[in-house]
Amino acid sequence: MMIESLESFDRSLVLFVNSAHCSFLDGLMWFFSGPFIVIPIVILMSWSLFKSYNLKQSGWILLGIVITIAFADLSSVYLFKELFMRYRPSHHAELTGQLHFHQFDNGDFYKGGKYGFVSSHAANYFALLVFAHGVIKQYWIKLSLVCITLIILYSRVYLGVHYVSDVFCGAILGYIIAKVVLHFLILKQIRH
Repeated sequence: MMIESLESFDRSLVLFVNSAHCSFLDGLMWFFSGPFIVIPIVILMSWSLFKSYNLKQSGWILLGIVITIAFADLSSVYLFKELFMRYRPSHHAELTGQLHFHQFDNGDFYKGGKYGFVSSHAANYFALLVFAHGVIKQYWIKLSLVCITLIILYSRVYLGVHYVSDVFCGAILGYIIAKVVLHFLILKQIRH
């Protein structure tokens, strides 16, 4: 009974967030969900590393980022999506007709893969955010990364391809992975 109530609430939330669409937000959310959002993130983090660390320390941090994102991405797919097989709202028979989707120039709609629990975007970007907070020293960069990450997470629900619980649980997964990598591998290597 409780699970059914949570499912119903999750469906209501995705319908509510997705229904607040307009052309400006459609374009903005598509950008934040797409691959080009990585560019400002890489620029901010590279600048911070250049300002704060030597070459060896930066190398350890870059290795940590690769390991963190690889674990977040692979575990979100193979330990969650492939295991739970929970349909995305965009593939849910009762919801797909009620949702607004990004439309490509050729007329096709973006609906993501079949399964959505947990969100790989949420796992990856939240892992990167938590990792960055452990190594970046500039407050303004940390704040910028928080804002970017929150918009990315919101965009996944806005686009109708994830439930809020997909995003929330993906963020928790990313948080745990980043903390483990930071604690056991990176922080010991970059201390002065």
